[in-house]
Amino acid sequence: MHRLFAVCSAITILLLAAGRTPAHEGHEHEPAPTPARIAPRGEAQSDALELVAVAEGNAIAIYLDRFTSNEPIGRAEIEVETPAGPTTARAEAGDVFRIAAPWLDKPGKYDLIFTVTTEGDVDVLPITLEIPDPAPAGGGATTGGRSRELAFLAAAAAAGFVLALVLTTTVRRRPRALPTAAVLAALVFLATVAAAHEGEDHTSPAAPTQPVGRDLSQRLPDGSLFVPKPTQRILAIRTAMTADGRFQRSIELPGRIIPDPNASGLVQASAGGRLAPPPGGFPRLGTRVNAGDVLAYVTPPLQAIDISDMRQRQGELDQQISIVERRVTRYEPLAQSGAVSRVQLDEARLELQGLKDRRAALEKVRREPETLIAPVAGVIADGTPVAGQMAQPNTIVFHIVDPARLLIEALSFDALSGTASATAQTGTGQSLALTYRGSGFSDRSQSIPVHFAIEGDVSRLRVGQFVTVFASTGEEQRGIALPRSAVVRNASGQDLVYEHVAAERFQPRPVRIEPLDGERVLVAAGIASGKRIVVQGAELLDQVR
Repeated sequence: MHRLFAVCSAITILLLAAGRTPAHEGHEHEPAPTPARIAPRGEAQSDALELVAVAEGNAIAIYLDRFTSNEPIGRAEIEVETPAGPTTARAEAGDVFRIAAPWLDKPGKYDLIFTVTTEGDVDVLPITLEIPDPAPAGGGATTGGRSRELAFLAAAAAAGFVLALVLTTTVRRRPRALPTAAVLAALVFLATVAAAHEGEDHTSPAAPTQPVGRDLSQRLPDGSLFVPKPTQRILAIRTAMTADGRFQRSIELPGRIIPDPNASGLVQASAGGRLAPPPGGFPRLGTRVNAGDVLAYVTPPLQAIDISDMRQRQGELDQQISIVERRVTRYEPLAQSGAVSRVQLDEARLELQGLKDRRAALEKVRREPETLIAPVAGVIADGTPVAGQMAQPNTIVFHIVDPARLLIEALSFDALSGTASATAQTGTGQSLALTYRGSGFSDRSQSIPVHFAIEGDVSRLRVGQFVTVFASTGEEQRGIALPRSAVVRNASGQDLVYEHVAAERFQPRPVRIEPLDGERVLVAAGIASGKRIVVQGAELLDQVR
């Protein structure tokens, strides 16, 4: 019986040993994942320049920018001290310089010295470029291999236990079958070893390969952004150095563009009537007109009773004209003989002329319509009359505006002094310089209307367009002035700016801002002076994931 237990134990140990024995030492049955890496690179800065050197196979790409503004420099002389001796970088399209570097095939650290001459200034920038060892084609044990090994150990232990039970039962019934059972155990051991080796690749391992660089923009685990220099140039990233200063406090007011009342006018009908076009037709919107131009005619309708009264009045005037004409005819010969004075003859003639004028005016009322003329010179800003349209009294037929003379009306909850300066910003981002003209004395919806004159180009502005007015007050505040394009909002609504902490790395900085003017905001907290902040392209950086 002791011999039987010894045999069973030996079988179980052999099966477990077969499961633990590797297929071949150093072999890997699944390829290891290749990590995403960036190409080997180095950077250096001076007070004026920033240089980045990137290894690209057997060459080095050199990116030269201005340190303060991140503006690429395309014209410069770059001398490079390399392990193979001094060489001169050649300029290529896209403001990139390159040098040949066949010695990059060997891994290691290489100390390079760049001598940059631009605009008469010379800077010496040292860089250490490290080429890592090439990664082997296969790595250590993978998760899939360890999983199969554990599964095989469990199966081997179960098989050994079942085989031990079978042998124990067989030997108890037939003691002489022990040699046969031992042979079966040996066959199971050989089959297990063969299964361990089945499907194995016995070819020689692949030669080590250099990992391929992937210069992709990405957000790093600490929240900062890695943006390669080529991507920065495509996105036109520009920076500015922050500086602390004192500025007048500004308030933000809603406003809209209105026409100058001294350079605009309304065309209205004094009496109701039917509209009729002038010989050239109704002027279209945007048409420039001069003061005195005929824009439309209004023919007043006449009721039946009005026509009857006019005819009765015409009859009376005709009768009076006939009587006075006979009197004038009788006075003319008498005046020559002296029987009638010349004064009586002149009075009769004047009376006759007056009656004829009244008769002609009454006839004119029936035939001639009212003429609508332009009160000022400008363009037709509003008005779409139609021939035959009935115009009520005081109806605005046309609105004429001089596009070169516009005002901005803002609503303020605080009284502004006459010396306050202001700027305005349209919905498209256009900034306008304003001059204070005056403020109202009565409230309008619990606010005070304030008028500003627009300085500069107003060609792209329209009457009624809404703007945001930034009016400065007498209070002073301290902070850092930045362009509005430098401030973006994250997903949580927090205002932030991007600091250029390294040549290819940007760090988001939460800030607290206050309005300053139409183009700038005042950073009250979050950043200090002397930092490089992205002022152009911040919205594009915020999209990097």
